Amino acid sequence: MTDALIASAYDSRAAEYVAQIGDIAQTDARDRELISAWRDATPGQLLDAGCGPGLWTRFLHDDDRPVLGVDLSVEFIAHARHAHPGLEFHHGSFTALPLPDASVGGILAWYSLIHAPPAEIPAAFAEFARVLTPGGSILIGFFGGTPREPFDHAVTTAYFWTPKALRPLLEQAGFALTSSERRERTADEISSRPHASVTAVRI
Repeated sequence: MTDALIASAYDSRAAEYVAQIGDIAQTDARDRELISAWRDATPGQLLDAGCGPGLWTRFLHDDDRPVLGVDLSVEFIAHARHAHPGLEFHHGSFTALPLPDASVGGILAWYSLIHAPPAEIPAAFAEFARVLTPGGSILIGFFGGTPREPFDHAVTTAYFWTPKALRPLLEQAGFALTSSERRERTADEISSRPHASVTAVRI
């Protein structure tokens, strides 16, 4: 039910979202630097989990890396396929990824878990662990704030997290947290809420 609500919310505002942040040039340079470094340090096929209109999928592929994108929104997947021909995109859920076990080397989940109710995060992490190879890496971006606290996101309800709160959930799924970061927003960024991210490795 949650997946359907999130998908419907983004389908209804897909065009608006693409106009506002559908191009990699509209993203923060610090995010591009972080994700680029993670990409270059992560071998194997990459998965953009919650790929939206495909901008980060294309960014991950820019060095000709094998990459695929998955998203709940039919509208986003349609846009991604049109805007980025030659790349692989699938409509699907984090809790049932269309991938075999241990088939990807890295997963980018950039602001794509923010709408999942806190009780559903462990299932998503377990599915990520299933498709990652041992030693594979995951990079998660999210809004930093009081863990599990909901707020009124522009599209649909979202939740704050901290690296400290995510650590035990990642560990329960078989990950070891390797790094984290947090920063306040600058005046020129789209969102005013603090940014945070964690990187973890599949044990």
